[in-house]
Amino acid sequence: MKDISIYFQSIPSNEKYEEEMLGNSIRANIGDKFPLLDDKGTAIIYVPEYRNHSKGIENDFTNNFRNQFYKLYQGVNWSHTVYDLGTIVPGKEIKDTAYAIQTVCQELIKKNIIPIIIGGTQDLTNALYKSYEQLEQMVNLTSIDNQLDLGDIENEVHHEGWLSHVLLHKPCFLFNYTNIGAQNHYISNKTLDLFNELYFDVCRLGEVSQSIQLAEPFMRNTDILSMDLTSIRASDLQNNNYSAPNGLFANEACQLTRYAGISDKLSSFGIFNYYSNNHNVTDELVAQLIWYFNEGYAHRKGDFPIGSKKSYTKFRVFLEELNEEIVFYKSNKSGRWWIEVTYPGLKRSKFMRHQMIPCSYATYEESMKGEVPDLWWKTYQKLV
Repeated sequence: MKDISIYFQSIPSNEKYEEEMLGNSIRANIGDKFPLLDDKGTAIIYVPEYRNHSKGIENDFTNNFRNQFYKLYQGVNWSHTVYDLGTIVPGKEIKDTAYAIQTVCQELIKKNIIPIIIGGTQDLTNALYKSYEQLEQMVNLTSIDNQLDLGDIENEVHHEGWLSHVLLHKPCFLFNYTNIGAQNHYISNKTLDLFNELYFDVCRLGEVSQSIQLAEPFMRNTDILSMDLTSIRASDLQNNNYSAPNGLFANEACQLTRYAGISDKLSSFGIFNYYSNNHNVTDELVAQLIWYFNEGYAHRKGDFPIGSKKSYTKFRVFLEELNEEIVFYKSNKSGRWWIEVTYPGLKRSKFMRHQMIPCSYATYEESMKGEVPDLWWKTYQKLV
């Protein structure tokens, strides 16, 4: 493994914490003692890189979310290790910061340690994505955002225009993109048409607010989660750096990060557009988002149906429109559902990880009515 400690600034800390507070159990990079990365778990990484913000936000090296996170109590049955690797100080150029993120995350993912990137603008998602390039697998990317940050490939990357650079990156190893929390008034019809043509998924804010459980299968199907804090309504952040009148409630955002943590497939997580400036509510909410992600991680079921299906109940549904059967699997351990997509041609090995698509019982009910599930259809179209 590469020595990734060279990319980090350590954490100054002399605080004492009450018994069972996380500050007593986190393996932190304090002083010159970089933690030994010998156990699987999660790793907090602070990256105050804001140079791609269109309004010229200055670097904010405060780590107040850490102070709040360390004071939270460890959850029940947390058997994994929580690391805090410190701060990746922005490099001379933005590309230097991105390279550091890419290198660090690549090494952590190889060791089954989930990097949790905090801070910086959301275009740093590009660096997270590129960390998978050497892993030789197709990946799914999900963003929690109030808009679709497509941008223009002819323009430089910025905090609200980065996704086009992911889509056109060569080699392409993106299988699917999902947005959760989009608001129609922020999205052009042209952008929506493109997303439909690419068979991407958009779970709008109204749908999530009506039933947050709709987001769970999408989280279960993602490898990379990028969360934009501006997707949360400004009144819940109480911070003059945010102004969105509508958005997710704070408790909904925490529920989404718990869904992400419990996903067996997810292997990296970023919370971006974090502007602290000593706003305690924002700092504490970020701490709680990290806490709920770890709470989900602690309760992973390990039942993603790859290999033997002995511990699953199999359901077959014949659809006249397709003139064939589609197959569902229900986990006997967790009660969660998946739908199987038959891979055409010779693409099976390349797309093996995407053969089983997480879904809900409602998707099974939909097929029982003779309707082709949207999840099945979109996946099949991406393959053919």
